[in-house]
Amino acid sequence: MSVRPDEPVYRNPVLDADWSDPDVIRVGDDFYLTASSFGRVPGLPLLHSRDLVNWTLVGHALQRLEPESEFAVPRHDRGVWAPSLRHHDGRFWIFWGDPDQGIFQVNAPEIRGPWTRPHLVKAGKGLIDPCPLWDDETGEAYLVHAWAKSRSGVKNRLTGHRMHPHGTELLDEGKVIVDGDRIPGWFTLEGPKLYQHDGWFWILAPAGGVETGWQGAFRSRAFFGPYEEKVVLEQKDTDVNGPHQGGWVRTPSGEDWFLHFQQRGAYGRVVHLQPMRWGGGGGWPVIGDDGAPVAEHRRPNLPPQQPAAPATDDDFPGGRPGRQWQWTANPRDGWATHHSADGLRLTCVRTSDAHDLRALPNVLTQRLPGPPCTVEVDLRLDDGEPGARAGLAVLGDAYSWIGLERGPDGTVRLVHRFAETVAERERDAAPPRPAPGGRARLRVDIGAGARCRFSYDTQVPYGPYDTEDAGDGTGEGGFRPSGQVFAATPWRWVGALLGLVALAPTGQGHAGTATFTQFRIRIQEKRADR
Repeated sequence: MSVRPDEPVYRNPVLDADWSDPDVIRVGDDFYLTASSFGRVPGLPLLHSRDLVNWTLVGHALQRLEPESEFAVPRHDRGVWAPSLRHHDGRFWIFWGDPDQGIFQVNAPEIRGPWTRPHLVKAGKGLIDPCPLWDDETGEAYLVHAWAKSRSGVKNRLTGHRMHPHGTELLDEGKVIVDGDRIPGWFTLEGPKLYQHDGWFWILAPAGGVETGWQGAFRSRAFFGPYEEKVVLEQKDTDVNGPHQGGWVRTPSGEDWFLHFQQRGAYGRVVHLQPMRWGGGGGWPVIGDDGAPVAEHRRPNLPPQQPAAPATDDDFPGGRPGRQWQWTANPRDGWATHHSADGLRLTCVRTSDAHDLRALPNVLTQRLPGPPCTVEVDLRLDDGEPGARAGLAVLGDAYSWIGLERGPDGTVRLVHRFAETVAERERDAAPPRPAPGGRARLRVDIGAGARCRFSYDTQVPYGPYDTEDAGDGTGEGGFRPSGQVFAATPWRWVGALLGLVALAPTGQGHAGTATFTQFRIRIQEKRADR
């Protein structure tokens, strides 16, 4: 698809990190997006944009996962799957499926809340990817959802229900309205988004799996069918595998756009913006460049906006982490200490699982950026108990972390450890080294293919740290490389994460702390359009 030289353009992905299963709406001049958060807390991220290209994270709709006991430990393949975001009757609504419990919803008068506690709309195993629709002309309300075979033994079909207009309950047992097994060549039909347009009920839903699938459109004059189908977006000769699940939105001037994700291994599910129009070949939607994803395109006809992206850097004012951070399970009181200065003061939580970070609920995480980048943070280990440790991790099915540990003799040493996907315990990635001041600057350079090079500087000055004058890694006061290159890996359904963690051995007595300051992510390749 050609772009005139004088036209402002954007390049995909517009969200170059793991914002899985995005859904989008417009309210007035504002666009809002939510995404899957699985077992991380807080959940249901809320993003805002004025131009569909530049997005900021404004909050979360779910502060804790329920039931509490189920999410006291990491559950990366559970929790919030594929939410749908809608605005109806002056309120924001989010429906999602927990594959082990059923379909939930929360709602709020404003995007920043206050959001209600989760309400179970339909209980059951394997109920996923729900999407509601309120018919303003008839007053009827509907809901469609997909199925997870891992829990229900059923997949590749969409079930429709009448729903109470209050969104609190379903009014029937449900009916299969699209059976993918009856469509030649279709499999793993999921992620439906339900709309009305031009006298039709429309379901936009992907099939074929996240790695190699396609985006389908289904339409019917009646909600319960029968539906006819068409493939409206597929990889063709592009490098956008999938392309998968997303949502349609219309601008105030009448332009149509489609946001969807692409699975990118350790980087998770990054978000692309596609032009869309109605009326191609009998009134069907045409997405991208005649059904193929675009790498770049003319920007939406919306007022110009300042470049923006979800925050990554953090000085942790008052000891509070920014919105971009999520725990790997429901947090407990005392994991982070609020105080009057800057810096994140994490308690060295006593645990018998210190040999495996993947099993710990007290890891504070944020998404791994898609572009090559450098991640840095200052660390001071205050806990004086032998075995206390803290550090910076790249976390997935395999993980590696670098940080500080208190030795048996009371001295602090720099440690670097890793665990392979099938390993039950971590091993040293490099020999321990002295860290006589109990402080270190930790760095991970993340290159193409999510290949991570760890380094450290134990000669950290007290005060602001100037990374431009940090040395060349070969002498005193400079960064020194540590260990071999580590290739980051995803978790199930989740991209790799950056993590901050503080631990101590099980035992008695007061738990000490570790303080993280000046967390920074520097993108190594600036995108000209951003």
